Amino acid sequence: MSLNAGLTTLHEDDIAKHQAVAQGLVTRLIILEADDPASSTALAGTGRRFVSTVSTAGQRRTRDVELVKTIQSVRAGDPLMSLAQHAILYRSRRGLQVALAVADVFARQTDLESLQSRNAAAPLGGEEASRFKALLSASAYVAAFTFAAYLSATLAGEGEPVEDGAEPDFLFDTPQDAMKSMVSALDRTIAGAPDDAALTSRARAFARVAIEGLIGRKARFTGLAAFENAHIRLDQDDFTLNGFDIAPGAKRKPLVMTFKKPEEIIGNHIAKYQALKLAKMMMAYDFDRQMNPFVELGGFLFTFIGDGMPGTGKTILIQMLAGMLNDYCQIAGYAFHYENFGVDQISSYQGKSGQNCKEFLNNVINPRAIGFGTIDDVDQVAAKRSDDRASAGQHEVTAVLMESFAGASTVVRGNCTFGMFSNYPENVDDALRQRAGARWLVDGPQTEADYIDIFALLVGKNHKIPLGEHALFAGQEIKKAVSQSYEAHSQPQEEGLVAVWERFEKTNGAITTLADVGAYLHEIKLAEPRFTGRAIKNITDAIKMRAMDVELPDDWFKDAASFMHKPYDEKKAMIEERRGPVTLPMVLQEINRYADSEFRYTDKSDDAAISDIIRRERQREKAIREIEAMKRDGRW
Repeated sequence: MSLNAGLTTLHEDDIAKHQAVAQGLVTRLIILEADDPASSTALAGTGRRFVSTVSTAGQRRTRDVELVKTIQSVRAGDPLMSLAQHAILYRSRRGLQVALAVADVFARQTDLESLQSRNAAAPLGGEEASRFKALLSASAYVAAFTFAAYLSATLAGEGEPVEDGAEPDFLFDTPQDAMKSMVSALDRTIAGAPDDAALTSRARAFARVAIEGLIGRKARFTGLAAFENAHIRLDQDDFTLNGFDIAPGAKRKPLVMTFKKPEEIIGNHIAKYQALKLAKMMMAYDFDRQMNPFVELGGFLFTFIGDGMPGTGKTILIQMLAGMLNDYCQIAGYAFHYENFGVDQISSYQGKSGQNCKEFLNNVINPRAIGFGTIDDVDQVAAKRSDDRASAGQHEVTAVLMESFAGASTVVRGNCTFGMFSNYPENVDDALRQRAGARWLVDGPQTEADYIDIFALLVGKNHKIPLGEHALFAGQEIKKAVSQSYEAHSQPQEEGLVAVWERFEKTNGAITTLADVGAYLHEIKLAEPRFTGRAIKNITDAIKMRAMDVELPDDWFKDAASFMHKPYDEKKAMIEERRGPVTLPMVLQEINRYADSEFRYTDKSDDAAISDIIRRERQREKAIREIEAMKRDGRW
């Protein structure tokens, strides 16, 4: 049986049985190590050491390793260990136990366990003996990798450690030998650390160097293929091992991104307004209940799609939303995770693209953090199911996204949101596109005032050119701009939908009741077959979001105590007080906004095909003219 049969959970009993061995390894061990050619004898008056001209590279000498004493010697004056010292000692011992338990899992799920028991009865010979030795070395490698990965994932610290360490003198005879060589190298790396901070940094550096060294040696081992697809989880320590992914579960680095302020975005009023709302909504998430009042009350936006021509401001919108969430999370002391899924995660290996996508989703969905996931150029990453020219990886991503955004197992807690962005949303699979709860038309600056504003903003202040008759940024005032943008949708804007609207009004009169609304939706369905039940759900969610269009005051987010750290029920009551009713104009605006986008996607597909035909005809005419000229000159 191979290890790719889903998630393997490590139980505490499997770990506890290795405690005595692990304790012995951290207390005292004797190891035979390669001799260091550099002498410890310093040459007087120089910063150099004596190096013998006789080669001693092949020599090995025994070394006593007492990790506990090495850790204690950092603060030699204090008989008690500090928290940092204890953390390293405890994590080292626990890591040894976990590594030996994972080696046991590897032995159970390959031939190693049965070969071990037969070898104990009578020594194996021939092919079996060589297979046994190869698998034993592979299990030692797995144990060493697990130990380094465990330390890397569980020792506190952000970013890359500044310290550097020497690579371990790896031993791969048995898992216990591997653990001895790792403990010895850890001991050597942390010895002489001046303080707790250096001690932790050196231990993390050891884990990094060990992982790099192990990855470089992976090709030497046969029998590791089974472990490549292993998914091993230890809930108590929040530690996950996904095959040999480098530094699995490593602490996330601080977010490095150019954040934008809302006032730096010209145009895109509805998208900007909804992004501002969404950032505040997500900060209402309650970490104790793992639920957001906006999910319960309605109006939370789990997925959205932003579409518009290149250069209209999709990237700036992502930077704005991520920047706001990052600022709020720093005020509240919450973990924030931003991640983008792009074309570089599409793999040529079967199944790997789907795994990468699932890992991206799990990282963002993690209920212990506020998450924002983006899929930029989603039309390139996820393929239409009918597109046979797309790679298998793109089809895998489409399937994973569809299942995760509105599948049977999707749970919306309200701590994260996903944005899909595309210049060509008509190329996105219909079913995936309809799983986007909201449509943000990112059309950039539109009016004359918008263009004056954007030029004045981007040109900077290093000039004395007069502004002229224009109230700078007056048109960007978000309340006024948004109400105008919403009112524009009181009437349909796309040709196909205008025809449906006019036909309906001629036959049935103005829309005044729920029955009229339902009849209008049915007319749209007849004109656009993709307008299904899910489209109605997305529209009603958008209507609820408008009804929940409560102005959460900025004062609530200036400090954590005003709102973000309040109990769940209190948060919910504060939000509910501000909720408004659903009105008929609001209903019609949201139906027209959503239906316009569906008709726009259909029309865009047709327009692209038409402009392609026109371009080819123009090229043909130009070619005919040039051929005629060449014939006249006798060059044809």
